[in-house]
Amino acid sequence: MQGELVTAIAALLGLAVGLGTGLALPLGRGRTPPSPDPPQPSDLPPGIAEVLAALPSSAVVLDPADRVLRASSAARAYGIVRGEELVIGDLLVLARQVRRDGVIRETEIEVAVRKFGPDSTSFAVRVAPLGGTGLVLVLAEDQTERLRVEAVRRDFVANISHELKTPVGALSLLAETISDASDDPEAVRRFTGRMQQEAGRLTHVIQDLITLSRIQGAEPMADPAEVEVDAVIEEALDTVRTAADAKRIELVAGGAGGLEVLGDEGLLATALRNLVSNAVAYSPKQTRISVTAEETESAVEISVADQGIGIPPQDLERIFERFYRVDAARSRATGGTGLGLAIVKHIMTHHRGEVTVWSKEGSGSTFTLRLPRTEDAERAPAHAG
Repeated sequence: MQGELVTAIAALLGLAVGLGTGLALPLGRGRTPPSPDPPQPSDLPPGIAEVLAALPSSAVVLDPADRVLRASSAARAYGIVRGEELVIGDLLVLARQVRRDGVIRETEIEVAVRKFGPDSTSFAVRVAPLGGTGLVLVLAEDQTERLRVEAVRRDFVANISHELKTPVGALSLLAETISDASDDPEAVRRFTGRMQQEAGRLTHVIQDLITLSRIQGAEPMADPAEVEVDAVIEEALDTVRTAADAKRIELVAGGAGGLEVLGDEGLLATALRNLVSNAVAYSPKQTRISVTAEETESAVEISVADQGIGIPPQDLERIFERFYRVDAARSRATGGTGLGLAIVKHIMTHHRGEVTVWSKEGSGSTFTLRLPRTEDAERAPAHAG
């Protein structure tokens, strides 16, 4: 796409130069026209500025003296151009090579962008001559998001391979062990129990993957139903009550009653159940987990607060990533798949809501589901995200 745009711009410029030459010959009655002066900012052929303005990439046109003849606002915003100078040395060297031999060149560069923090922005760059006049076009396309998505995809494939391989490998080994210990009933019972645990873990991973696949990337619901918040809270607490009783953890429901939101009751119950399950798994024995519902001016909030181990500050921004675990060993020991919070995040996006977290190491964590009030959700357009 970028190459086609470069070719089109070069063709426009070449046509303008060709027309100018054709008109000059009759007027000069065959005399050799004087050598043209180097292009000035006002010499940019008609139409080229409009084409450059329409490009999604950062675009820069350099004159024969390496001065910036035209630069898009994006090129200036990213710090590629300052004033009349192309400040990226590697690009300036590339532009001179292109001007000298007329060969289109491509490269990749990293540019530090202060307003976005210490991280750099990655650009795919294409440099091409324009019309044989000494002008050079530099196109820089921001590929940071594309590279991030590719990295996430690679991590996902690696993680899911590991998550599936571990229980499958354990099942294979346990089956072999049972075969060897067939004459020992006690060993068979013990290893059979382990097989059931690994099979359950495999089932949980697959079920979470199915749920995540169904909701990620989905548009917000066009026809949500009225959902009673009290019913969602009761269902989530009932699901984890046995695990909580085993650790003598007190489950408390409080806050305002009778609240309603618009959405999918099953998905909202899944989101809240994942939060409460995590709270039970990461809380010490004989502690308390409270689930409260409140209505604010703009939202209905359902909060899950625990007295658990808390989350380190450096992990707070990543806990909603797929397969990310603060404590991988403990998560696997408790049967976690690493997908629960990612599912919660996608469910909230599906409901035009959000999930937030407050946590302090050693003091516990509070996760909050924030959903639009019923009247606000009814007014929201179906495509809003």
